[in-house]
Amino acid sequence: MSSTVIILCCIAFVAGFVDAIVGGGGLIQTPAGIILFPHEPISRVIGSLKIPSFTGTFFAARQYLKKVKIPLPRLLLFTSIAFVAAFTGSYCLTIVTNAFMKPVIFIILVFIASYTYTNKNLGLEIQSTHFKFKWYKGALICLVIGFYDGFIGPGAGSLLVLAFISVLGFDFLQSNAHAKVVNLATNMGSILLFVLKGSIMWSLALPMAICNALGGFLGSKMAIAKGNKFIRSFFLIVMIATLCRLGYDVFLH
Repeated sequence: MSSTVIILCCIAFVAGFVDAIVGGGGLIQTPAGIILFPHEPISRVIGSLKIPSFTGTFFAARQYLKKVKIPLPRLLLFTSIAFVAAFTGSYCLTIVTNAFMKPVIFIILVFIASYTYTNKNLGLEIQSTHFKFKWYKGALICLVIGFYDGFIGPGAGSLLVLAFISVLGFDFLQSNAHAKVVNLATNMGSILLFVLKGSIMWSLALPMAICNALGGFLGSKMAIAKGNKFIRSFFLIVMIATLCRLGYDVFLH
């Protein structure tokens, strides 16, 4: 196993751990992949990273669903919309260039990092215990963020958590449970497209998947048991370091 793959496996573990608690593991994993594979097409790098993202999210979702029950009609509605939207977004990704995507990803990372930092109570406190809402609001969230996850990806988990809290009034645990299930659907939609396009580096994706799954399992258990104040701080530190390195790659390299 090359040193690059080993580094990315370590990053995948951290990304899975962080993603299970506060969302946004792709904010750590995706820029790292782009930096370490600068000559690979963006679609090939992101396609490969969808495999570890899926496994980490799967084990995290299992833990959350032990505590949170999601009605079946809502589950089917959210996941079917998210699957199709992500498949479409990933198709769009395969037809754009690296020169276009790197600055776009950098800007998205800056926006989400800034929002996470300035909203200090995001996902840390119960916002509401009332979970009745108009179905189209949830459907629209899954459509927009599903497409975003397929097309760009980083921060989709954080955006889902944010949307379910601010738009639907979910608390931290409810929001994370819904976000993980929707994220599974978006990952599946993207993976299907990238498999059909032959855009997955399996020698990279499979070992990273094991590490991401372990991180997701441990992170979700900590989130349920202890909350996420410490992880939020850790997440922001990693984000800042990642932004600095990706910014150098985009603007100075």
